[in-house]
Amino acid sequence: MPSPLIRHGIWAIGVAVLVIALVVAALPLIASTRIVRDRIAWEMSAWSGFRVTIDGSPRIEVWPNFRAILSDVTLSQWTETDAPPVIEAERVEVDLSAMAALQGDVVFSTARLVRPTIRVQRTANGMFLPAMPTGGRITRSIDTARGVVSADPAKPDLSKLPTDPFGTVEFRDGRMVASIGGKDVELLTSLSGQASWAAMNSNATLSATGIWRGESVTVDASSAKPLVLFAGGAAPITFSFKAAPASFSFDGTAGMSQNAYFDGQVKFAAPSLRRVLEWSQAGIAPGAAIGSVSISSKITATAGRIKFENTAVALDNNPGMGALDFSFGDALPVISGTLAFDTLDLRSLFSAFTPLAPTGETGPGEIDTSFADRVNLDLRLSAAHASAGAIQLADVAATAQVKNGLAVFDISDASAFGGNVQSSLRFDRKPEGSQVEIRLLASDIDGAAFGTAAGMTRLVPASTGSVSVILKGPGKSWDSIFENADGSVSATFGPGALSGLNLPAFLKHTEQGGFFALDDVSDGTLPIDGAELKATISKGVARLDKAEANSAKYKIWLSGIASYGGRGLALSGGITQADPAAAPANGQQGPNQSSFFVGGTWSTPFISPISRGISGE
Repeated sequence: MPSPLIRHGIWAIGVAVLVIALVVAALPLIASTRIVRDRIAWEMSAWSGFRVTIDGSPRIEVWPNFRAILSDVTLSQWTETDAPPVIEAERVEVDLSAMAALQGDVVFSTARLVRPTIRVQRTANGMFLPAMPTGGRITRSIDTARGVVSADPAKPDLSKLPTDPFGTVEFRDGRMVASIGGKDVELLTSLSGQASWAAMNSNATLSATGIWRGESVTVDASSAKPLVLFAGGAAPITFSFKAAPASFSFDGTAGMSQNAYFDGQVKFAAPSLRRVLEWSQAGIAPGAAIGSVSISSKITATAGRIKFENTAVALDNNPGMGALDFSFGDALPVISGTLAFDTLDLRSLFSAFTPLAPTGETGPGEIDTSFADRVNLDLRLSAAHASAGAIQLADVAATAQVKNGLAVFDISDASAFGGNVQSSLRFDRKPEGSQVEIRLLASDIDGAAFGTAAGMTRLVPASTGSVSVILKGPGKSWDSIFENADGSVSATFGPGALSGLNLPAFLKHTEQGGFFALDDVSDGTLPIDGAELKATISKGVARLDKAEANSAKYKIWLSGIASYGGRGLALSGGITQADPAAAPANGQQGPNQSSFFVGGTWSTPFISPISRGISGE
């Protein structure tokens, strides 16, 4: 027979199991009688600092966790009874302590908000944040920590921080709304995540996902001393933001006092700057903006100013280094700095601020200079190698300046076409409309290489020379600039060759008479001693004041007009033998000169002989 000790042990275990079973079975009854709805609401209010109301009756679940399920829960400001709730949730699930419940108390460590609506409002710095509670354990802990930080801001005594528990708040399928123009506007949807903060003096983490402006975003943040941070002290913090258009991260130290600051390492990357500008609704015309961009930098940010040091930048996979400074004290933000690149696409860079090139395939579009109303810019650039469309440059020094409606993009020095190039593009916003000025000065360049880059392959001297272009016109569109521009063009070239002209064939055609296309006599090259061009441009029409090319035996000249808009030509010209002895004594045109008319268009000019004084033989 079993010993009495064994029998007594079996009875004790049985009684214990029965008691536990009775307690578990009684928990819903106890909860329904002692953990009443108002008691839960009171505890949530004391925990959060908001006035909590629960419209539905709590439902208690024991398995697998002891928890209360609350419906139609709202958290509101105590002092603003007429204002809409700060947080509304269709359901809140609260994990409860079974032992505390048996004692008639409410202790919970996790709250899950299902389909919550979080109401935020725009702050003075432009951010959207929810209203802060005016009391509660969190607010009291922050006030206590503020005193600890004030006693020794450089090294606060962390042992004096409050140790009140906080727990974990989870949220699923929520949304964030703001009142804009008297209507609730959704800023974030499909908002899910959790905030974990075991105790006020411990570390805290936040992770969340949602949809912002049609894109899925992920946010992660953490701090080893969150209470010190909220109390205005300095604390380590990490933050990351990830979305398809862009990603951003910060790892360093932050201070949230009146003189807030950030000091640490930042990283930013975007596969398409144009997409980022459109998605962020920054108000800057995306135009033909840069493709991919990435930035890694040491950052120091204080109120009104952000400094980027040891900045590594990659634009369309072209790496660069430098420093940037953002200031926000004036009416408009000010961006200044210097960047040095090994290779750089200048047109792509500048088009981040204005469409410097056609945005579509159908032709040039409207020029949007509204960027000059949104930012002041003073950016200095250098590049060992750069491109501006089809033009390749080396040893480039450039600037981009935008201020008070005036935008200037300069290449102050660059090597190109075997010589030196300087250029300037200036947008000046005036009451009567934007005016655009274009300047180009090319010295000691290879004329043939310059002509190829400019799209002019015929009748361009293959020799060393200089070119100057000055154009001014209204800035409504790129076509309007050139169609209505005023200015001048001049060029001088030394000894070389005039490509695209078979002079014997040309003279032979003029001797025979009749029209002929310039293409019919473009299969040759004429050696020249020099060439000179001077033209005055008025309303998009160039008038040739002087256009001469001199060879050992001949002098070729042109005069007349050429239209940019219609691409039409109306020129007269002549070819004169260089031998003065052949000139007739009576001063009349003799056999040493042939005259002709040039008509048609730039792409298809034709020649009509006027006189046939020189034989093509």
